[in-house]
Amino acid sequence: MSEYVSKSLRRLNHIISGTDALYHEASFRLGISDSVCMILYSILTVGESCPLNVIVKSTGLSKQTVNSALRRLEKDGLAYLEAVDGRSKNVCLTEKGVILASTTAGRIISIENDILASWPEEDIRRYFELSEKFRLGLEERVGRL
Repeated sequence: MSEYVSKSLRRLNHIISGTDALYHEASFRLGISDSVCMILYSILTVGESCPLNVIVKSTGLSKQTVNSALRRLEKDGLAYLEAVDGRSKNVCLTEKGVILASTTAGRIISIENDILASWPEEDIRRYFELSEKFRLGLEERVGRL
């Protein structure tokens, strides 16, 4: 591996871990756990309810972590599970949950939108193109492990 590639990988890992740390800090400042924030974020990107399997896949959290966070949300009257068919469930927000989601994860989404809106369209397109290219390459190689 060339020195340039090695330095680039270190830089990429620094950017990814730094970004993860900022999302953690945002959750902390908003008074919710990372897992709850990720679940609310996932729901908001779909609407006021979201299939449970979509939440597990989109957050990268374990099923156990998602279920624990959902139990807390249910206990606090913020969310409930709704059976779709024999095995599938949707996570639905209560009125109180919609308010929490909009004042927490919704604020993060707004920040992200503001940042992207400040970029030229070509930069946005290129950023996502390269990010997806990297993700697909990683997915392919992880699948061969």
